[in-house]
Amino acid sequence: MTGRELLLNADQFTDLVVDLPTQRAPIFRQLLLPLVVDALGFPADRDEWMDMFRAGSFTAEQRDALGAYMDKHHHLFNLFDPVHPFAQVADLRTAKDETKGSALLVATAATGNNVPLFSARTEGDPLALTPAEAARWMLHTHCWDTAAIKTGAVGDPRVKSGKTTGNPTGPLGQLGVTMPIGTTLYETLLLNIPYGQTRLSDDLPQWRRRTPAGDPLSAATPVWHARAARGLLDAWTWQARRIRLFPEETPDGPRVTRVVVAAGDRLDISPDIEPHTAWIIDPPAKRGTKTSTRPAAKSVRPRRHAAGRAGWRGLDALLAIKAVDEDRSATATRKGAVSSRLLRQLSEVSRLLPHRYPLRIELTGIAYGNQSAVIEDMYVDDIPLPVAALDPEGVVYGSLLEAVGQAESLATAVNHLSGDLRRAGGSEPIPWDKGQRPGDTLLHALGPVVRRLLVGLRQVGDDFEKCEKGLEAWEIKAEQATWRVAETLFTSASPALFTGRRTKKDGKDHVYRLSTAEASFRRSLAAILHRRAAARSARES
Repeated sequence: MTGRELLLNADQFTDLVVDLPTQRAPIFRQLLLPLVVDALGFPADRDEWMDMFRAGSFTAEQRDALGAYMDKHHHLFNLFDPVHPFAQVADLRTAKDETKGSALLVATAATGNNVPLFSARTEGDPLALTPAEAARWMLHTHCWDTAAIKTGAVGDPRVKSGKTTGNPTGPLGQLGVTMPIGTTLYETLLLNIPYGQTRLSDDLPQWRRRTPAGDPLSAATPVWHARAARGLLDAWTWQARRIRLFPEETPDGPRVTRVVVAAGDRLDISPDIEPHTAWIIDPPAKRGTKTSTRPAAKSVRPRRHAAGRAGWRGLDALLAIKAVDEDRSATATRKGAVSSRLLRQLSEVSRLLPHRYPLRIELTGIAYGNQSAVIEDMYVDDIPLPVAALDPEGVVYGSLLEAVGQAESLATAVNHLSGDLRRAGGSEPIPWDKGQRPGDTLLHALGPVVRRLLVGLRQVGDDFEKCEKGLEAWEIKAEQATWRVAETLFTSASPALFTGRRTKKDGKDHVYRLSTAEASFRRSLAAILHRRAAARSARES
């Protein structure tokens, strides 16, 4: 199947099959989304966007426009074109005409400093990529490549001793990528296209910036720039590296085994343009002098996903739809968060979408180490999100945030129980940044329960009674999971914990023993799971 058929019949496909989940965002951003927008334009407003969503597929006129666009620019999508190879620089070379193995493009392959611990191959083993594989990994490199030193290319005036230094990671490496996913490829495309977007005349995808004489910021030369994006199409197709693929003929067809990867453009990421991440709002720094009358500015930076932390635990940031608008005074004095532009857009249309619509939010990210020159970990998670949760005025919104808060509080209660028992035995609590605390075990166990709640809340809409029943069921399951973890702590307690230990802190006596630890834990559970506590009190009375 060709890419043309895939795009024109996007309503007939549910998703893309990729080599690695972190390839999905680059394929959408570097190819599919900008192609659709460049050919059809942005939806003018919410009504036009909803008309397209309800249609469920491209109209005949839109298919004709997409087809005409691809016919006109077909030569710009040729991976091995001698003049304008797609997303590459023709004749890119080093001073000594050196090339490197194609594994340099593959994030999971052993190459240079980036050597996976249990890799089945070494850097010396050749990696032959099909053209399709090479294209996917090339787009992945533009978005996620590691930082630090890069090969110097002939024609780059900033090369020193055959190298360029100070290179940042690819743009997505600085984000916690948040992508809405629909039931079809068509819906996913639409969910990731903002409406009401004003497009500047020089906001073009990279394939229309291929003529060096026509554009001083052309992506078709070894010269690179540090700048802000001209607009969304420019940001989506950002050429963070200068790349050239070297194909060779084999009995199995053309294969890419050698590449050149050099320094590329450096993006100034802006919340006014970037739609695929939530944002952290830092309070303004305190000024050193009292004479300054200018108000200090808030700092806004992309919110990155924390490796090893389930995506549902960050729902407070994903659902921070109106955090900035409604709490200006608070965000001026403390750290806050605001959701991604696309989720805020979905909030505006949430009441127009079917409340049972199976929306998913895919979260991807990469954790770098050693000056961001190596990949340490990859973050991939998928959250089934009720559409009603995007309405800050709806009951589902508050219910989800309450459930997530309860989960975190339960983990804290279990950690306090563990700390009290350890103190009763004469040792110190497990440090928060060392080892695995029992609260982490509980949060892992609560993951499937939270996902079950997320799916269940799709059915309730604005029905308060059904929402309360869902939260009651959640509290039952959460309480059971919490006691399973707590019981492991109680069963491992030594007999000495019954008598406990007396300590003095801040001039006051403290007694730590098994009975007081359990009593405190039960009080915490009753306060956190208040529906369970109320139901239990009603039965006892």
